[in-house]
Amino acid sequence: MSDVTSDLPVRSSRGSSEAPIRARILQAIFERRLPPGEKLTEERLAGLFGVSRTVVRQALARLAQDGIVEQRPNRGAFVAAPTRADARHVLAARAVVEPEVARSLACGCTASGLARLRHHVATENAARANGDRGTLVRLTGEFHVALAEEAGNPVFVRLLTELQALSSLSILLYERGEHAACPPSEHAAILAAIEQGDAELAARRMREHIAHVADELDLREPVARPAGLAQALGLAPDSVAPAGARQR
Repeated sequence: MSDVTSDLPVRSSRGSSEAPIRARILQAIFERRLPPGEKLTEERLAGLFGVSRTVVRQALARLAQDGIVEQRPNRGAFVAAPTRADARHVLAARAVVEPEVARSLACGCTASGLARLRHHVATENAARANGDRGTLVRLTGEFHVALAEEAGNPVFVRLLTELQALSSLSILLYERGEHAACPPSEHAAILAAIEQGDAELAARRMREHIAHVADELDLREPVARPAGLAQALGLAPDSVAPAGARQR
């Protein structure tokens, strides 16, 4: 694979914290510039961010705790490649958590919070109209995190940041077509229910939205290949006549 990390944008202000490194890797995953299975080289990242390999190692360890990076013995760190089962689990978790986030916001979102969310949806629509798919994919994922932030629950924020990163990786692996996996207008419909203060409607629209995201993915387990010719032909192995045997 190409060294995708060489394309990661780095701010001019460099520090010794691992947090900016994690944030930049997550952004690259949201924008699908870091694909599943991509190797994350400590030395290269340390050079890009102007920090020690120890700081990079801390960032990768934190991402590994969240399931976003896989650390393989004697091989290094790689962007996670969720299985279909992993993807189903992620969507199931989102279907539990996110309707409650939407319900909570409908019961009391601040005016500034609503303004922020309206601006975010407008920015999504602009990216969609301009055909800027990378930006659109990132924004659609960030919308869900923004909802959790406006709900004021830091646990939900951390959880949804992780779930959105894993969702982005799952979409890269299993999407059926060239869709962004967040159907147009659904974020606006969720926001409209929140603005109306209709908690049940907001929760229902969020559940439907996540179901639509799941529908865009091919999460069926592939049919296992036959163990041999007999199984392929639907015959029990011991029912196959020995080689060279003649009919009587």
